[in-house]
Parts: sequence; structure tokens; C-alpha cells
Amino acid sequence: MSQSAVAPLFGHASQEEIVVAPRPSRARLALLKRLADVVCLPGSRINSFERAMTADLLVEIVREAAPEERAKVARRLSALSEIPSSILRLLLRDIIEVASPLLENAGHICDPDLIDCARQTTLEHRRLIAMRRGVSEVVAEAVIEAGEPLVMEMLLRNEEARLSAGAIETMVAATRESARITGLLLRRPELRPAHAYILFWWADADARRTILQRFAVSREILQDAASDIFAMAAEEGWQDPLSRKALQFIERRQRNRGAIERSPFASLEEAVAAAQTGLTRETAEEIAYLSGLKPMTGAKIFTDPGGEPVAILCKATGLPRAAVRALWRGLRRPETDEAGGLAAALERVLTTYDMIAVDRAQTVLRYWNWSLTSALTPALMKAIREGDDEAVDEYSAPQRAAMLVLTNDFAR
Repeated sequence: MSQSAVAPLFGHASQEEIVVAPRPSRARLALLKRLADVVCLPGSRINSFERAMTADLLVEIVREAAPEERAKVARRLSALSEIPSSILRLLLRDIIEVASPLLENAGHICDPDLIDCARQTTLEHRRLIAMRRGVSEVVAEAVIEAGEPLVMEMLLRNEEARLSAGAIETMVAATRESARITGLLLRRPELRPAHAYILFWWADADARRTILQRFAVSREILQDAASDIFAMAAEEGWQDPLSRKALQFIERRQRNRGAIERSPFASLEEAVAAAQTGLTRETAEEIAYLSGLKPMTGAKIFTDPGGEPVAILCKATGLPRAAVRALWRGLRRPETDEAGGLAAALERVLTTYDMIAVDRAQTVLRYWNWSLTSALTPALMKAIREGDDEAVDEYSAPQRAAMLVLTNDFAR
């Protein structure tokens, strides 16, 4: 085989072998412009059927047009109040240089076309959709399906975007891997306590403080509304599990008085005092029982790296400030820094104890103990399952769901 024969295989074609792309037809370019002009005629000069027919012809030519020509058509059409769906969907699926004039400037694009664009194109397309005015709930869900933090950030910054519970849950789950959206998410009015208290477990100190300040609400209005129902439930022997569970969330008393009779400790205070020498699994479980918590909730509190949940536990159960330090010591965490002053982590935890009222601390504690085992959705389950797949075989189905959040050394 001659050298000239093999050269094209390696990109070294001779001048005679180089194929020059034909110049676009002048007639085609002119027709492209005229068809776009006709589509853009006002309603007084063209009816909807004529516009749709012209758009169908335009689609065929646009498919073969160069990117710069397609971009020109997109810019021309972006000023229309109603863009024919056939040409709109084609241009929205195009490269970002073609689609951007429509996504940025077209005032009305229906939700199905935006959803199609979000699912069939790139991150840049989804980012521009997230920034559009009045993004609907279904479009918001579509643009974040790919789990891209940048798109979520743009959506959360868009004050005119409407976010469904599903979208919020997806973004709560995403905060585990992308802390940059946590602050934005905490400012959204759609965020609910159940979402916030799941996010709490992997949030940083600043985000945790925001969650406690915003969502640690009083249950007084619920207690007033249900004050007479406690007696009704007692007369029935607390047989209905749903009402019993709800009333346990509402009631004022946090400690489990019945647990004292079965506990080796005479009181919660005595159990905390015993924990100072080293918090064992057994002591941790007893503290949880005496505090009206499930053992796995208590386990999550005691193994939390930040420590704020310990302060919440102590405040909610009426334990003194010194109990925080006692449990801190039992967890073998440093109480002082290298200079001999109070350790920064302990100081932050004690500040948490001081800042929150008893009733509000109880609300937080009961959300941890109740909502995580009652209202987990697939998106949140996926987020909390990471790193927590072990040690759940011995539990029942409801316990297994909770253990995906709460499992740790004490629960094994």
C-alpha cells in the first residue's frame, strides 16, 4: 500500500483529498429567515393554524441549519408570547447557545416543554430553567432530578420558584453531600420541621443553630387543643396506637415515669451521674428509656460528633447544666483546650443548652424520636442510609427504618 493511500487514515490527507464543506444555500438561508418572520407575525395577520403550518416547515429547515442560524431563529422567536410547540421543543433541546435565548427571554414556555428540556439536555439548560420566573412545582422537581448542586442552588435562590414537598426532600437529601445548599434551603418557607430535623444530623454548627432557632417551636397550642383527649385515651386504656403516638408527642411530660420501676437507677439524675465514669451501652439505653426515648434515638444523640443533641436532651428532661458536662465527660470528649480554657466544642454545646427553652427542646427531642420513624420518604431514606446499612437485622421493620438513621455503636 502506498504512502499516499494510507495517509488519510492518519489525518494527513493531501490538499487534493481535503473535502471542503459546501457553502449553505442562499435560498435555504433566505427561506429560513422568511419562515421565521411569518411565524412571528402578529395574530391580526396570521391565525393559529397558519402559524403551526409554517412552524412545521421551519422545523425541517432548522434541523439542518448551522448553529449560528439556529441561534438567530431562537432569538427571533423568544419575543413571541406563544411559540409553536414543534419548533420550540426542537430549539430547547439544542445546544445551550441555541436554547439560552429562549430559556432566558421567552416569557411563556409551558411546563411540559420545560420538563422535556430539563430531562433531555445539559446542566446549563437546567440551570437556566431553575432561574426562570415562576418555576412551577413540577418543573422544579424535574430540574433537580439529576442531583446537580449548582442547579439546586439556582433554584433555591429563585424566590419566585415554587417548591413541592418532593423537591424539598430531594434537596434535603442532597445536603449530605453538598453543604453549599444547606443555608439556602434553611431560608426557604417550604422547609418543614420534619425535613429540618433530619438535615440536622449532618449539618454544621451554624446550620444547626439556625434549625434550633427556627423550628424549635412551642407545643402549647397543641397541648391546649388536646387537653381533654388524654383522659379519653386513658379511659380506653391507650389502645389506639396512632392516637397514643400523637399524644406522646404533644404531652408536657418528657421523662418516662414507668421506666423508673424497671430501671437499675433510682432516677435519670442517678443514671447521668453513673455515666460520668464512662458511658456504656447499657447506661446509654437506660438514660434513653428514662428520658422517654427509644434506645436508638438515644444512641444517635450520644454518638453525634457535634454534641448539640446532648444539650437538647438535658434541657428537655429538666436536667441541670452540669449534666451536660457530666455526659460530655462520660463520652470521653475534651473539656479544655491546650491553654486550659473551656473547649470550643463544649462551649458551643453549653450555649445551645442556655439558648433553648424546655418546651422547645422537648419539641426537638420528640421530632427526633417520632418523625424519623413515621414519615421517611425514599429520597430521605436514601440520604440517611449512607454509612448506616449495618446492624439492622435484629430489628422489626419500623425499627429498621429508624435504624437507618440512628444506628451506631450503642445500637449494635
